[in-house]
Amino acid sequence: MTTADYLNRSRLFRRLSSGPHGQHASHFASRLIRDGLRQQGIWRSLNLFRDLMRWTAANKSAPADLNEHVIEAFLRFRAERQGIQPGDRAALARLLSALRESGLVAPAEIPQPTEHEAIFQAFSDYLAKERGLAPTSVLRHLPVVRQFLQELCPSGAADFGKLDHEDIIRYIERHASDWSADTGRAMCWALRAFLRYLYFKGLVSLALADCVPSIRRWKFSSLPTYMSAQQVQRVLDRCDRSTALGRRDYAVLKVLAKLGLRANEVAVLTLDDIDWRSGEMLIHAKGRRQSVMPIPPDVGAAIVAYLRDGRPHSSCRRLFLRMLAPHVGFASGCAITMLAKQALDRAGIHGYAHRGAHLFRHSLATDLLRSGATFSEIGQLLRHESTDSTRIYAKVDIDALRQLSLPWPGGMQ
Repeated sequence: MTTADYLNRSRLFRRLSSGPHGQHASHFASRLIRDGLRQQGIWRSLNLFRDLMRWTAANKSAPADLNEHVIEAFLRFRAERQGIQPGDRAALARLLSALRESGLVAPAEIPQPTEHEAIFQAFSDYLAKERGLAPTSVLRHLPVVRQFLQELCPSGAADFGKLDHEDIIRYIERHASDWSADTGRAMCWALRAFLRYLYFKGLVSLALADCVPSIRRWKFSSLPTYMSAQQVQRVLDRCDRSTALGRRDYAVLKVLAKLGLRANEVAVLTLDDIDWRSGEMLIHAKGRRQSVMPIPPDVGAAIVAYLRDGRPHSSCRRLFLRMLAPHVGFASGCAITMLAKQALDRAGIHGYAHRGAHLFRHSLATDLLRSGATFSEIGQLLRHESTDSTRIYAKVDIDALRQLSLPWPGGMQ
């Protein structure tokens, strides 16, 4: 039964569409069908719409007055009575969007940005347009800048002139050890970039970025975590390929395990990136670089199986889509990382400090090295800019390292 047939046979929808808010219900239902919701999702959304209309009538307000503030008040009321279910906020946001598209509700108010938000926006534009940073890299800077402004510049730009080198040094001393050494380094990077921006724009008269220290972190001091080829295969085998979700997850994991792609590289793949005639795939790598990789037959077969019997109908051109409506691409590589973690849990793979999409990348490199591949070949496959990034895998080639070891003084014991 299609969703349109379900609506025609639904007593709940017939009651709503013939009631005083029938026009609103019809526009909402059309939006639900367009977004690809299944029967259960449509039923829950319509029930939520019915409860919202009853609540607005009890509070003597009209549906035309709906906005974000009214929705929040309704959710607080609902939380006290029966609790808020997962998806309620998304359904109400979809309702507001549908009613605004049809002109039944006033457009959303454009909030006036605060002083700090205006600074964030100007700094983001600078990083993206003048420094060429990717959107995900820009977002990593903002939490650091937000905390810095709240602590040292609560009044916004008016406090920039009061900053001096001692303020910056004391701030870093207070927060450098809040988390790990890597997080401390990231904080210094973001803070240095922001202070350079202030000096470049003439908002401060001192070159404050010069006093931001570098946090020492021994490069390549740790060992890459990796799985054996048998463990990787076990993760792949635990995907239930009889379902659409399982076919999608299997195709994603195949791309991670056989091509060594990063999580974000998988998330941004599009249908147009695959050239089936030449058997190649265009990868959008770090630093806005692009590279073309051949598609192994087993990876291509997994993608084809997903496209034929797993990928939802959608106008979105992303290769891998969310299974829940709306059927769009993943927001970021974080979703791919979570998908990989869930796959590792299903296979019972535990005991790794770093569990996610990158574990498959390390496993591929380690397996290739042990199979006789050269560092140059591995670096080319993984698209490393520096050979040092590839040499770290020499630490896990125990057989080769054993040949280089010196004899123990005094002989064997």
